[in-house]
Amino acid sequence: MRKRKSLAEYEKGILEGDRVILSQAITLVESNLESDQLLASHLVQQVMSQTGNSIRIGITGVPGVGKSTFIEAFGEMLLAEGKKVAVLAIDPTSQKTKGSILGDKTRMEKLSGDSRAFIRPSPSGVTLGGVSSKTREAMLLCEAAGFDVILIETVGVGQSETAVKGMVDFFLLLMLAGAGDELQGIKKGIMEMADALFINKAEEENMTAAKRAKQHYQNALHLFPLGENGWSPQVLLGSAMQKKGMKACWDLIEDYCQLQKRNGHFDKNRAGQRVKWLEESVLDLLGRAFFSQKEIRSEFEIGKEKVKSGIAHPLVLANDLLEKFLKK
Repeated sequence: MRKRKSLAEYEKGILEGDRVILSQAITLVESNLESDQLLASHLVQQVMSQTGNSIRIGITGVPGVGKSTFIEAFGEMLLAEGKKVAVLAIDPTSQKTKGSILGDKTRMEKLSGDSRAFIRPSPSGVTLGGVSSKTREAMLLCEAAGFDVILIETVGVGQSETAVKGMVDFFLLLMLAGAGDELQGIKKGIMEMADALFINKAEEENMTAAKRAKQHYQNALHLFPLGENGWSPQVLLGSAMQKKGMKACWDLIEDYCQLQKRNGHFDKNRAGQRVKWLEESVLDLLGRAFFSQKEIRSEFEIGKEKVKSGIAHPLVLANDLLEKFLKK
């Protein structure tokens, strides 16, 4: 096994914008080894003062909508604007093999070849919400390394693919036109959370359908109450393949962030996200502590079989195990 760098080496490399060390640091925070987790937590704490200066954008959409193509086109436009761009692309993990393809980097060849861009594919693991369990830490490390815009590409859209909203400044939902009933094809909940919808693949031959879809979505969004941040979600048209609509999308995001900073919601949103992270961290650590006790783990495995056969009630068994855990 390759020897880990020291805390000082990781910190120095990240603050100098070394992409190799940044990648190694993200591997460190994703590790399940207890010693790595301790080092990773200290590293994130060390660089925390250098974070918070980027714009964090979550990007999601149904499979086939062209997320990777959009991100590459959008990222290239941002580079042309003088921005440094980091992409955290989450690949779905198989619940059978626990493996993932991690193919996003190969789908963004131009972007990944630019020294001002950093692309990091990570497995989603068992985490719900379309993100990796360590996406927040990876995002902060990228900020400390000097990246101006952080793009988080989620696994896809589903009932639980919403955790990314709780860690970004702007949530962009990519949509397709002409793919069935647009308003029924996606959950209402995720539309309510979106700060903007971008109808992709609006090429000339598909423009009529795209414009019709845009009108449908705008009508639907007008039915939602205005959020406390005072922002009314917008619907944009464009084509990532033809690199159309990228600048308009960025201009909209900048307008949004300026409004949020003026009305105080930008900082309020980030503060709330940090508290949410604390709550999730406590639950995660409690779960790890619970299952780290061999006796509890053994009784849990026995209990699973009783639950399967209908002998034990899940909630009763959970309470019994929790009482034993707290007495330890």
